[in-house]
Amino acid sequence: SMTTRRATKPTAIDSFTEIATLRIELKDSDPPIWRVVEVPTSITLKVLHDIVQVTMGWLDYHLWELVIDGQSYGLPMDEDWGTAPRKVASRTRLREVLAPGTTRIDNWQHNLIVSAVRRGEPDTTYPRFIGGERDCPPEDCGGIHGFYEMLEAKADPNHPDHAEITEWLDGYDPDELEVF
Repeated sequence: SMTTRRATKPTAIDSFTEIATLRIELKDSDPPIWRVVEVPTSITLKVLHDIVQVTMGWLDYHLWELVIDGQSYGLPMDEDWGTAPRKVASRTRLREVLAPGTTRIDNWQHNLIVSAVRRGEPDTTYPRFIGGERDCPPEDCGGIHGFYEMLEAKADPNHPDHAEITEWLDGYDPDELEVF
């Protein structure tokens, strides 16, 4: 019946104030490029993706998906192009996919680690940026490996692409972190 089901569901007030710690790590980056953000568990997985884009400094140019416990979540697709069936990220809330303890979410470029689900603090706005290290590689630089090749070319005045890459990077500093 409706009443018993409603009693077990968290109320809107509860769900607003439940937050989790989200650690975002760029795969294969050495030294590590990471961010920590506190997020409401009521956000959809699409919003989770948007938070990753903004806090890492990406411009959301590319196709994406999140994989949680073997299940893919992403944008609705007209055709699956032979990929595993995916669920629509904008219709799935973070709290629906959280396991007790720590939940690991796999993304093409990032590892996401969600932990410490707890009540949010009153008068605090979430998502809240907690910390991080190093700027993300510029968009479309050929992935993390292309990024390191570019940094080597920038550092080596005798590299054939040194001038072009230095200009393309336009003052980019990998050790600088823009805080939001």
